Amino acid sequence: MTTDLPSPSTGPAPGTLTFSAPKRGKAPQHLADLDMAGRRAWLGELGHKPFRADQISRHYFERLVTDPEQMTDLPKEGRDELVTGVLPQLFTPIRTLSTDDGATVKQVHRLHDGAMVESVLMRYPGRVTMCISSQAGCGMNCPFCATGQAGLTRNLSTAEIVEQVVAAARYLRHGDLGGGSDGAGDTAEALRVSNVVFMGMGEALANYRKAVDAIRRLVDPSPEGLGMSARGVTMSTVGLVPAIDKLAKEGIPVTLALSLHAPDDELRDELVPINTRWKVDEALDAAHRYYETTGRRVSIEYALIKDINDHAWRADLLGEKLNARGRGWVHVNPIPLNPTPGSKWTASRPGVEQQFVERLLAHGIPTTVRDTRGSEIDGACGQLAATV
Repeated sequence: MTTDLPSPSTGPAPGTLTFSAPKRGKAPQHLADLDMAGRRAWLGELGHKPFRADQISRHYFERLVTDPEQMTDLPKEGRDELVTGVLPQLFTPIRTLSTDDGATVKQVHRLHDGAMVESVLMRYPGRVTMCISSQAGCGMNCPFCATGQAGLTRNLSTAEIVEQVVAAARYLRHGDLGGGSDGAGDTAEALRVSNVVFMGMGEALANYRKAVDAIRRLVDPSPEGLGMSARGVTMSTVGLVPAIDKLAKEGIPVTLALSLHAPDDELRDELVPINTRWKVDEALDAAHRYYETTGRRVSIEYALIKDINDHAWRADLLGEKLNARGRGWVHVNPIPLNPTPGSKWTASRPGVEQQFVERLLAHGIPTTVRDTRGSEIDGACGQLAATV
């Protein structure tokens, strides 16, 4: 029986997938687009000593500064031109909203060509998590997602992805994120982004090379990168099977999060249109291969939507499919849907959500309802950019 799903009112036609981003003006080249060898070569081409790349990298990734006046180890003559040339401004924050007594902050950034992207910074006890975007818009066209309904504007450059995290680290260092005194750990811990999730705008694996290069900038030690732990980085995907297999071979032990949202093909074809290309079992097989290759437990993301995908029998089916591939390789995160304005989609009733969780636990599947934040500040991906 086909579920009666609301059709999107705007944006791409239902079921349309967009893999190739529209051609737009490229973002200006930035130091963070390149690895250290590339930076040194670039500085050499610009007529500077290659070791200047190391110095500027340390300022950007370690000191989190871009002001030439603060880079006193560079020659005063020509310093401004050098620094602004390799650290161009990539975006401008145009709207910032906060909630949870300032511990959750969402920003919309305008890129050089006018495209909009969002990022969210969240402080929890003992950690600071950031949700970043990999594309302006998204081509996966999931009907319950504000970003998916907006369509794909363009891919972000590596540096545009990285700069979201660097800007957030700068924000933290300036003491602008609330909640720092409530179990946040020591000062160093309170002033750094400890976890990054590619769960903002876009399907990161559809912007594969730029996203993976951005991960390398995040985890490479200073001055090459931010020096984050790869285990603190989560790559979310709707299930681009070849890209999942490719990511497994990169040698970066990031967590894979598969946005499943339905265990049966009939419903997932409608909820997650990529399922018309790679079916549920193919996506789960790829996720299990990722676990076997990396040793990293996979997360299954499951947005609970009232009367659409929250049936107990679907919880049982999901548990059976996960267990058929072994034990201990997966963790399920049911997510109460953060509805978009005017949408027919809404979150499951609390009792239904609890039953869904209990059925998964009965199958021995580790299950944790994801903490949701920011509904009062257009927290769902794509909402705030749409209002701007």
